[in-house]
Amino acid sequence: MNVTTVGIDLAKNVFSVHGVGRDGKVLLRRSVGRADLLPMFAQMPPCLIGMEACSGAHHFARELRRLGHDARIMAPRFVAPYRKSGKNDGNDAEAICEAVARPNMRFVAVKSVEQQALLVLHRVRKEVADQRTALINQLRGMLCEFGLVLPRGRYSFRRKFPELLEDTENGIPALARRLFYEVNERIRALDAQILAYDREIEALARHSEAAQRLMEMPGIGSVTATAIVASVADMKVFKSGREFAAWLGLVPRQYSTGGKVRLGRITKQGDVYLRTLLIHGTRAVLAALGTKNDRLSQWIRSLIERRGYRKAAVALAAKHARMIWAMLAKGDPYRHPSAA
Repeated sequence: MNVTTVGIDLAKNVFSVHGVGRDGKVLLRRSVGRADLLPMFAQMPPCLIGMEACSGAHHFARELRRLGHDARIMAPRFVAPYRKSGKNDGNDAEAICEAVARPNMRFVAVKSVEQQALLVLHRVRKEVADQRTALINQLRGMLCEFGLVLPRGRYSFRRKFPELLEDTENGIPALARRLFYEVNERIRALDAQILAYDREIEALARHSEAAQRLMEMPGIGSVTATAIVASVADMKVFKSGREFAAWLGLVPRQYSTGGKVRLGRITKQGDVYLRTLLIHGTRAVLAALGTKNDRLSQWIRSLIERRGYRKAAVALAAKHARMIWAMLAKGDPYRHPSAA
């Protein structure tokens, strides 16, 4: 069976496989159990294999490459246009087989097990941080029922909430006061857990040369640097810094026709977590702007005056994305604005 191109529709237990020969004739079309997938490809000659980016895609791509195949991963939205009829597993596998052979197709770089382990750490940390935020907001909402309003933000909450618990004259019943204390203890436990994760991330960042270089840029700490290094296996898959910024959803939405260019808000496509980290980092840069007079600070200050604080933060995040691409794809060092 001289199969040259294969599309695999990944699933939990049963995978659909569609393969064609050099002339495009269908030579393979079948369903394969999870345990039988790799043994089947171990008996096949090296071929081009396509898969959609989903759970398990990076694992199977690594294993198939060990068997000598050219395994590639694509975003599902790039595969959908090649589906010829109704959506089912067989048609999806055929569409994947067609899409992976296109010369202009964009592929997702296959991540190593170390990168995926680091991303697990980031996801667990984010989940714990979301739990903490939810508990703080819950306490603020319940305190409002007793006429007590706390300012927004966890730092303000930490300052004010202990005072409310100690104040016996504020009208909080004993039952509610006890329950508030218990919830606050849960928040403190989550604080300790997040701190432990942050220290682990900092230790990993110290052993990553790429993360260390990224951390030279203002607004990028160990969390953002390690998240970028773990999420982007090879920055060279992006042809330019703008393409990387577009992958992060930091470029304007475009609707142009007839020679008329119409640009809107940012697309917000791509990795939400990385985009959020970059924007939070640029807000820290804006907060520390002060009276700095280098070229970048002057540009930011004028942008704030013209477009407002939030748009300036997003614009700076897009600029940082381009700089990150140059640093990781080309090996360029970070250049301070005053020396640029």
